[in-house]
Amino acid sequence: MRTQVGIIGAGPAGLLLSHLLHLRGISSVVLEKRGREYVERRVRAGVLEQGTVDTLVEAGVGARLLREGLPHRGIELRYGGQGHRIAFEKLVPGRSITVYGQQEVVKDLIAARLEAGGDVRFEIEDVAVHSLEAEPYLTFGGERLDCDVIAGCDGFHGVSRPSIPPGVLRLFERDYPFAWLGILARVAPSSEELIYARTERGFALHSMRSPTVSRFYLQVPPDATVAEWPDERIWDELKARLETVPGFVLDTGEIFDKGVTPMRAFVAEPMQYGRLYLAGDAAHIVPPTGAKGLNLAVADVRVLTEALDRFFATGSADLLDAYSESCLKRVWRAQHFSWWMTTLLHTFDSDDDYGRRLQLSYLDYVTSSESAATTLAENYVGLP
Repeated sequence: MRTQVGIIGAGPAGLLLSHLLHLRGISSVVLEKRGREYVERRVRAGVLEQGTVDTLVEAGVGARLLREGLPHRGIELRYGGQGHRIAFEKLVPGRSITVYGQQEVVKDLIAARLEAGGDVRFEIEDVAVHSLEAEPYLTFGGERLDCDVIAGCDGFHGVSRPSIPPGVLRLFERDYPFAWLGILARVAPSSEELIYARTERGFALHSMRSPTVSRFYLQVPPDATVAEWPDERIWDELKARLETVPGFVLDTGEIFDKGVTPMRAFVAEPMQYGRLYLAGDAAHIVPPTGAKGLNLAVADVRVLTEALDRFFATGSADLLDAYSESCLKRVWRAQHFSWWMTTLLHTFDSDDDYGRRLQLSYLDYVTSSESAATTLAENYVGLP
């Protein structure tokens, strides 16, 4: 069996890459360890940058996104008993974010690939990567897939990155001393826009998935478990951290999903070896405060698509050779922004009174200085 691009992983990166390549007349096969139902129900990110929305729409997979997604033209930073709106329409005219769950993006992409006759295979075990420096191929379940290029889009725990020989990659990592407890609740959002709340009790985020489903996050200890957080405790803590401005009341409802997400950062350099190219979480992870994970994956795929198109059309590998360097500029900018947002809004046990007062002072600067607020807005909605 042969294809031009073998893609490991049917998350947003792998599926979008397969679809964009299809639009350029380039064949691919997508191999996914999990079943289709699991992939389509896996709750992850929900904030799409302007560039991500534009990419999905231009690729013909944005109809439901435009119909059901929730455009946001600002976010609120809430601290010290006040709310401060970062107004995108004023600071970055013409650009915004859209709230639309990652699992919905995956559903749209799977439907598009299958409708176009794409080869997407689920529940594929024992994928192995071979011969990256010569004629690459994949093996799985007794089969062999020969390809010109392999795209590793299989996440942090996938097989792609570990298939690179020892000593090639330089790994950069940081673990944060807290985690996020995330929930989905059947209740209408209590705010029209996202609320990032910094309190002495810890960070909280009010988000949403639809007009009837809300998404919330709480800063919790790094070893926290779902069992330690019954529904009543979650709502009590969310109220304590979000009902800090006059007149704001948090509506509650049935919680139907809970999960604890570690807060960590990771970058692998370079993002390529031989004919293997890493994209998305296989190459980098950011703390979710900056809402960059899915958007970085889409940015990687855009760069890789252009490079592969040049390679198959002309035989030139110049863009493929520059893939890692091109992507890492954006990756490190997103790492910095995510680190900045995380340190700006979370409480750290190591902080003394000086550190906490310094944090509040910087929040005051961000919300009172148009240039500082513009920097936040530009990074949040995504630079071109």
